[in-house]
Amino acid sequence: MGVFKDVFYAQIERRAAPNQAGLFTGANPVVYTANDPLIIWIVQIVIIMAMIQALAMVFGRIRQPRVIAEVIGGVFLGPTVMGRIPGFQNAIFPAASLTTLSLTANIGLVLFLFIIGLEIDSSVITKNFRASAAVSIAGLVIPLGLGAAVGVALYREFVDESVNFGYFVLFSAVAVGITAFPVLCRILIELKLLDTTVGVVTLSAGVGNDVVGWILLALTVALVNASTGLVALWVLLTAVGFVIFLLFPVKMGYHWLARWSGSIEQGSPSPLMMTVTILLIFVSAFFTDIIGIHPIFGGFLAGLLIPSTNGYSVALTEKIEDLVTILLLPLYFVLSGLRTNLGLLDDGITWGYTILLCVVSFSAKFLACFAAAKGSGFNLRESGAIGSLMSCKGLVELIVLNIGLEAGVLSVRTFSMFVVHAIILTFITTPLVLLFYPPKYRTSALPDKETGNHDLARGSSDDLDELTNKFALVLDQIDQVPAAMTVTQLLCPSAMSTDTLAKQTSISSVDEKSLTTAPFESPALVPAPISLTLFRLIEFSARTSAILKAQLIQSDPVVSVFKTFAWIMGGAFRRLQLKVDVDVVNRNEYATVVRERAQQNGTGMIIVPWASGTHTSAQAEEGENSIVKNPFDGVFSSAADQEQVVSSVLYSEFIRRIFLTAPCDVSLFVDRGMSAPSGAVMGPESLLVLPFFGGPDDRLALKVLVKICAGHESVRAIVVRVSKHDSIDEEDIDKKNAADIFVSNTIGGQDTVYGATNTQVRLASETADNLIWARYASPNAAQQSPALSSTLSRITFTHIQSAKPLHSVVDFFSGEQIKSVQKNHVIAVVGRSRRMAVERLDGELQQLVSQRGSTMGTTVKKTLGDVGAALVATGINASLLIVQTCLSSSS
Repeated sequence: MGVFKDVFYAQIERRAAPNQAGLFTGANPVVYTANDPLIIWIVQIVIIMAMIQALAMVFGRIRQPRVIAEVIGGVFLGPTVMGRIPGFQNAIFPAASLTTLSLTANIGLVLFLFIIGLEIDSSVITKNFRASAAVSIAGLVIPLGLGAAVGVALYREFVDESVNFGYFVLFSAVAVGITAFPVLCRILIELKLLDTTVGVVTLSAGVGNDVVGWILLALTVALVNASTGLVALWVLLTAVGFVIFLLFPVKMGYHWLARWSGSIEQGSPSPLMMTVTILLIFVSAFFTDIIGIHPIFGGFLAGLLIPSTNGYSVALTEKIEDLVTILLLPLYFVLSGLRTNLGLLDDGITWGYTILLCVVSFSAKFLACFAAAKGSGFNLRESGAIGSLMSCKGLVELIVLNIGLEAGVLSVRTFSMFVVHAIILTFITTPLVLLFYPPKYRTSALPDKETGNHDLARGSSDDLDELTNKFALVLDQIDQVPAAMTVTQLLCPSAMSTDTLAKQTSISSVDEKSLTTAPFESPALVPAPISLTLFRLIEFSARTSAILKAQLIQSDPVVSVFKTFAWIMGGAFRRLQLKVDVDVVNRNEYATVVRERAQQNGTGMIIVPWASGTHTSAQAEEGENSIVKNPFDGVFSSAADQEQVVSSVLYSEFIRRIFLTAPCDVSLFVDRGMSAPSGAVMGPESLLVLPFFGGPDDRLALKVLVKICAGHESVRAIVVRVSKHDSIDEEDIDKKNAADIFVSNTIGGQDTVYGATNTQVRLASETADNLIWARYASPNAAQQSPALSSTLSRITFTHIQSAKPLHSVVDFFSGEQIKSVQKNHVIAVVGRSRRMAVERLDGELQQLVSQRGSTMGTTVKKTLGDVGAALVATGINASLLIVQTCLSSSS
């Protein structure tokens, strides 16, 4: 009986749930156990990501790619640095846990090679094909030969005789000859070289170099894994058959399924296509692995099958790239660092061969590609830049080295030597390119995309009259397109106006100069066609999707939509000539790019549209006004939605930087509902209203208003000259209460509202105000020409004297004269600054906002100026066209 009892209790204890190794049981949760490896894996992930992010911030400041931080972070965490801390290696990276870490890293690597396959665009190779082919061939053949030569020396000095001599030499040749295409793409975008001739040729050569390099690496792995030559032959034949199978029937089937599911039409993969894609990646990786080739080649081949039509590949990449590049892929390079032991490079001979490897690898690539580029017609600077870029190593190099280490071809010592060589060559790429090819020497490879008559855009840059007809439009988001179309339609002369002019004036009686004179200054107000350059800004975030977008800039939806609109606006009279400049840059460089592009194009005015939202279908059905929320609503009150506050402030800072740094005039169009889908914007009741206080910006605003009216017979305008009554004391404002109404929401951008000037300058400015007012508002102004008479007949000039002029302007916009016009067709044309103006308005603005019982962030005033801020803060129902003259202007 006792024996039976013992057996019974033994069985019960065996079937009982195991004790949980938690904190409350006294167990150490970070101790690795094979049954529960997740906790130590999480600890490793946290340490790895923290290390890489810290290093990335440091190296990013010297414009180094993220892979540098990933590799060096791995070296720091490995036996070279942190591994020397007693107990660190066994506690954080115990040998038994590396299996789980390696599995996760290899999953990330397969997915990353899939993304690389997506980056390969065969159409890129066709651009500058002859030069690209020469650079690619020279940058592969010569480095492969010299790499094999240095491999012979390394083998004799450092490699055991048990390692196959031919395999080691082949790995050395591939490691020296290959170019890191993914890192190359990122460097080209970071240095703004993607749209230059150098960038196009290098990218094309890099594609060919990369593809050949992967083929050679696959061949090497197949030879290493094969026991005999016959087995190697079977491996290669099977691989070729599998590639053909993937690139033809599987690719056709995938494209058919993508169209059938509607994913191509929508430009985004459906859940079904995501499932099919992930299965395709891992099944392909599985097959290449079981036939004796590394699974990464299966992932790479799967990436070649994905269509790029309608941005499908970009959308697919966006769904997986962050998980891969931020979490999974860094694990692979940390594993490389854990396998790297720089402590083994402990003598002069080892370091001598390491330096020799760096010199041979760099010289082979640089000199070969430099000579090929020079022979293809590039100058010395361009050839030097191409040679430096093609010398880049990075991700692909480390993948090759890890495969060699895993295959036993490379020892830890030789592996460490090659890792050091890859780090050094990647690190020096960016400084060398900047040294050889600074921005002032760069030549764009993009064709001139202007349409229609090119004469205006290509005249003398010294012709100031011509410059006033050359505009640049800044677009960085698709929801700004309606506002951009509206302001373009405002500035572009209508077909009706052009036809009327043709009837009024005989072409034979007009000399050539009068046809190209700008409407801003010409008494005849000839509505000449405008030259418009679209500055399309795409944010570069170091993501692969940003690179794919950069390669597909001609199919960018914003560019496509606006080009169609420009073609319609051009019409039979060629009223609009469009040129497109696309830049993929970091967001904090937007204003710098706009300034540089404006200088290159000789732009006369930069236009920045700011859409406030969209017109909802419910509003349209109920017949409500199409006025939607104010883009500044987020900075009026601390109770506003925080996301809206940040968005408004950041975009305001971008606009203010343009106002501050632009080399020409600037206008900001704040669309508050005019772009509703109700039909033509410039309807018969369109009304422009200009409160004219004086100063260079108000004078420019008056010229802009007259120009718009000259180009559109359906537009009416009211110009109100506002002056302050002499008996008013400017110090009657309660400064204590007024100071409380401004909430500081700015993030440190410089205040671009002009400061005060001396009395002599202000008197000169007042004289200029009187002259331009007399030019257009005097009774004899309309007698200058028939065209001017027609224009001024639709402009009402009036004068207001008020103790509180800003209050009077707000009341005027709320009056019956404005209410009689449809609200969604009212545009306030406003000068931004108070430079050289007779009256100060900042104190009255504070009082005005305080009386309305509201608060207003300083961002609004600093972006729009006093008058524009008053109209926004008081809820005036009008869109705004804020105008500022060039800061260097002396007018």
